Amino acid sequence: MPEVPEVEALREFLDGHLVGKEIVRVLPLTVNALKTYDPPLAALEGATVTAVGRHGKYLDLVAGDVPGGALHLAVHLARAGWLRWKDSFPAEPPRPGRNPLALRTVLAGGDGFDLTEAGTAKRLAVHLVRDPAEVPGIARLGPDPLAASFDRTALAGLLAGERRRIKGALRDQRLIAGIGNAYSDEILHAARMSPFKPVANLSEDEITTLYEALRDTLREAVERSRGVAAGRLKAEKRSGLRVHGRTGEACPVCGDTIREVSFSDSSLQYCPTCQTGGRPLADRRMSRLLK
Repeated sequence: MPEVPEVEALREFLDGHLVGKEIVRVLPLTVNALKTYDPPLAALEGATVTAVGRHGKYLDLVAGDVPGGALHLAVHLARAGWLRWKDSFPAEPPRPGRNPLALRTVLAGGDGFDLTEAGTAKRLAVHLVRDPAEVPGIARLGPDPLAASFDRTALAGLLAGERRRIKGALRDQRLIAGIGNAYSDEILHAARMSPFKPVANLSEDEITTLYEALRDTLREAVERSRGVAAGRLKAEKRSGLRVHGRTGEACPVCGDTIREVSFSDSSLQYCPTCQTGGRPLADRRMSRLLK
C-alpha cells in the first residue's frame, strides 16, 4: 500500500505535471471506485487543475476555477491501487470489464493519468467534493507526521493514555495520518522496539527515540522518492526497506535473520536481535491484536 512517503512523492510529481492544465475528460471505469455522485465527475471537464495536495494517504487534486467554488478530487489508492501517468492515450476509450483500470483522466494536451487497481478486493476510492473534510476518511485523520508542527511533544500527547501495542498505534490513521504496515515496521526497527511493546510502557527516553526514528525514517523515504517517476515509486519503496517484506534475509544492522508474524490479512517483519532481545515473537496467525 502506498504510504505517506510515496503519496507525497506522487503529490510532487503531479504538482509538476497537472497544475495549470485543463481537464478534458474524467471517465470512471468501475462502479465501486467512485464514492460520490454530487457533484458529478463531468463538473471537472473544462476545469483547470490549480493545486495538488495530500491528506495522509489521500491525494487531493484541486480544480479552483469551477462555478460554485473549488472542487477536490480526493483519491485513496488503498492496498493495490496505483496512479499511472500517460503521455498519450489510445484513440478508442477503454471498455469497463475485467481489467485493472478504475478511472481515466485526460488533459487538453492529450496526456493524463489512469487509476488502476490489481486483484479482486476493490478498495480504491475516488471522491469528488467541495471540501476535503466531506470525505469521511479525511475527516477522521490524525496529524501529519511530516508537518512542521509534529514535534516530540505532539507525539507524546497522542500516545498519552494509549493501551494498545505500539505497532497498532502507529498504523491507526486516526492517531497519525499516513503510516501503514511497511513504515511502522521500519520505524520500530530503527527505534529498536518490539512491535508488541505496549504504548503505556514507553519511557520518556523511548518516546524520544521513537519520535526521532519516525521522523528520520519518513524523511529519508521521501528524499529517496523525490523526483522518481510515478511508475517507479513502488520499486523505489521496496529498495529502501530494511526489514519489511524481507523475511529470511539478514538484518542490515546486526546480521540476524529477519522474522515474520502473520495475521489474518497482513504480516509484520522484525529483527529479534535489534528489537526483542533475541527472542522470536509467537506467530499468532489469524490474530486480531494489531487491528
